[in-house]
Amino acid sequence: MAGQDNGPLLQFSPFQSAVDEGFWHRLSDMKLNHLGLDESPIPITGFYAPCSHSQVSNRLTLLRESFPSEPSAHSSNSPFSSGNRNKCSIPGVLYNTNTLESFKALHKQSLLEAEAKKIWEDIHSGRVVQESSLLSRFLIISFADLKQWKFYYRFAFPALKLDPPATIASLEPASQCFSLQEAESLTVACNEWRNSSTTADVPFFLVSIDSNSHASLRHLKDWEVCRSDGHKCLFGFYDPCHLPNNPGWPLRNFIAFICSRWNLQKIRFFCYREHRGFADLGLSLVGEALISVSQEWKHCKHIPKAVGWEVYEGNKGKKVFRCITLANSMDPTKLAVTAAELNLKLMRWRALPSLDLNMLSATKCLLLGAGTLGCQVARMLMAWGVRKITLLDSGKVSMSNPLRQSLYTLEDCLNGGEYKALAAVKSLKQIFPAVEADGIVMAIPMPGHPVPSQDEHNVLEDCRRLQDLIDSHDAVFLLTDTRESRWLPTLLCSNANKITITAALGFDSFLVMRHGAGPLGDYRGESESALSAEREISSPADTDKRLRLGCYFCSDVVAPIDSTSNRTLDQQCTVTRPGLAPIASALAVELLVGILHHPHRIFAKAEFANNMDSGPIEQPLGILPHQIRGSLSQFSQMILVGHSSSSCTACCSTVVTEFYNRKMDFVLQAINHPTYLEDLTGLTELKNAANSFDLDWDYDTDDDNECVEI
Repeated sequence: MAGQDNGPLLQFSPFQSAVDEGFWHRLSDMKLNHLGLDESPIPITGFYAPCSHSQVSNRLTLLRESFPSEPSAHSSNSPFSSGNRNKCSIPGVLYNTNTLESFKALHKQSLLEAEAKKIWEDIHSGRVVQESSLLSRFLIISFADLKQWKFYYRFAFPALKLDPPATIASLEPASQCFSLQEAESLTVACNEWRNSSTTADVPFFLVSIDSNSHASLRHLKDWEVCRSDGHKCLFGFYDPCHLPNNPGWPLRNFIAFICSRWNLQKIRFFCYREHRGFADLGLSLVGEALISVSQEWKHCKHIPKAVGWEVYEGNKGKKVFRCITLANSMDPTKLAVTAAELNLKLMRWRALPSLDLNMLSATKCLLLGAGTLGCQVARMLMAWGVRKITLLDSGKVSMSNPLRQSLYTLEDCLNGGEYKALAAVKSLKQIFPAVEADGIVMAIPMPGHPVPSQDEHNVLEDCRRLQDLIDSHDAVFLLTDTRESRWLPTLLCSNANKITITAALGFDSFLVMRHGAGPLGDYRGESESALSAEREISSPADTDKRLRLGCYFCSDVVAPIDSTSNRTLDQQCTVTRPGLAPIASALAVELLVGILHHPHRIFAKAEFANNMDSGPIEQPLGILPHQIRGSLSQFSQMILVGHSSSSCTACCSTVVTEFYNRKMDFVLQAINHPTYLEDLTGLTELKNAANSFDLDWDYDTDDDNECVEI
C-alpha cells in the first residue's frame, strides 16, 4: 500500500461503552407501556467527555435521559443537551428486538453500514460543519428479557475506512510541540472553550495560532478564514483515550471528513485531554497524519467500507454480545423495597448509626381500628421500615371517609362500601407491594354492651381470636373511636406484656401514650432481666421501686361503659380537626420506634426533656416519654407521666390475675355486668366513701376585706 511506505500506520484506541442502570429502567418502561411489539429504531443520545485521567479512558455513556422525552416520537434526531462540559452529546440509534432469537439473527454488518452511510452523507451535505457530533454516530442492538430482567446488547461505533490507511509522521505530547507562550495561550483558549455554554459540548474544532503566538479555538466552518490568514492550524477533538501513543476513536471519522471536504494529504491534529477539568497539554497529544486516498472520496455515491463493532475484553477478541442481569434492582417489588429503604439506610450513615432496620422490618404490628388514625399509623409504620402489619376493624368505608382516611378512595365506598380492614390492606399493597399486610374483619367485644345468650359463643370466639392476634404480634396500637373498645385489648396486652400504644383524638386535642408493663411482667422469665435492670436505675426519690407506668384506664374512677347509645350525630362521629390525626399518628409511631430501640423496651421509665434522671446514656432517638398531650387550638404539646393505679379496671394486678385464672368467663362477666369491674377493683367502695363525706357550707355573707389563711 502506498501509505505503508511513508511510516507506521496510525492506530486508534477503540471507543468503550458504559450503560447506566437508569437506561435499562427507561427501556423496560417504554417496552411495557409504549413500544409493545414495535421494533422500530429508537433515536437515543450518548454522552462522553475528554479523557480526564492519565490511567483511565472515558467511555461513551448511556443514561436514562438518553431516550427522547416523548417515547412514541421516533424522529430521526435525538434531542441533545447543550452546554454541559461533562456530557458531550452524540446521536445514536437503538434497535431493540422482541426475542433473543431475533437479536442474534440481526444482520450486524448491514446495520453498521447503514449508520456509516449516514455519516458519509452528513459529511458531503455539510451538516458535519454545523453539527460536528454527527461524526461520532453510534448504534446499539438489544433484547430486553423483562421476565428475567436480563438485557442483551452490543455497541457499534461506525468508522469509515481509509484506503489506503493513514500513516503517522509524528505523535508526541502537546506540551512539547508549542513554545511556552503558545502553550499558555492554548491552555487558556481550551479552558474558555470548555467553560462556555455555547461550545462546551462541541467535540470537534480548529486550533488557530497566529504569528504573535496567540491561540484560539474556532468552529470547523472557519477553516477557510484561518488558512487565508496564514495561521498555524490544527484539527482538534475531544479525545476520550488516555493512551500516550494512540489517539482516540473519534479521530477516524474526523480524518475522513477532513480528507473528503478539503482534500488535505497532511493533517496536524490535536487530541485534547484534561486533568481535573482543566486543559492538560502534558496529557494531550499533537500528531501529523499522512493521507493518500482515491478521487472517489470526493463523490457522495462512493461509500467507504465501515468497521466499529465493539470487542469486549475477556472474550479472546471475539465479537460477542453482553448480557446484564438487573433482577435485584429492576423487579418492581424489589425496586420498591430498595427505594423505600434508601432514606432509612442514609440515616445510618451519620445521623443514626444504631438504627436497627432488620428489627423494624421483623416487628409485627397489630392496629386495632382502620379509621383516620389507623390509616395514618399504617403508612407511618411502612415509612419506618415496618413490613408486617395487621389491621382489625368491623366497619365499612363510607362516603365521608376518603377525605380524612388516607387509604381509601371513592371506589371503596360504592355498593355499600368495602370493609375497611380489607380495603386498607389492598391500598397498602398498592403503595408498597413488599408489605406483609392482613385485614381482619371483626368487632371488639366491649363492657357496657351486654351480649344476648344466643350470641355468647360468637363473642367468646372473637375474644379468643383477639387474644391470639395480640399474642402473635410484637406491638399493638389502640386506635378505635370509643373508650370501651380499648378495654379488652388493654387487658389482653397487659396480661401478655405486649408493647401497647394508644392514640385518642378530641376536637382539637390528642393523647398519645405508651402503656407500661403488665403487673405480672416481673414473673415472666423473658422480661425478668429487663425489669431488674430498670429497677436498678430507678431514681432514689422513687418511694416504690415497683411503680409501673399506667395504661389508658389508670386515671379513670369509673369502669368503661356504653358511650355510643343515645348520642346525637356529632357525638356518634369522630368530629376532629383534620390536622390532628396525622400529628397523633406520627407521634404514636415515633413512640414505638423509640421503645424498640431503648435497651429496656417496655420497662423503660418515662423520660422528659432536660431531665437529669433520664438514665446514664442518652438514647440516639431522644427521650422516651410516657404520655404526649397536644392542643391544636394552643399549638402546644405537653409531656406527662402517670403511674399505674391499683384500682385500674384494665391493668391492675387484681383484674389481670382474675383474667389469668378465669379466662373468658371473666371477660363475659365484665361485658354483661356494668358494675362488676368497679366492685372487683374497689372503685365502688371508693365512690361510696367519697359520697359519705358531709360538707358544711357557710352561706353567710363575709366581709370582702377578711382574709382566711389556709
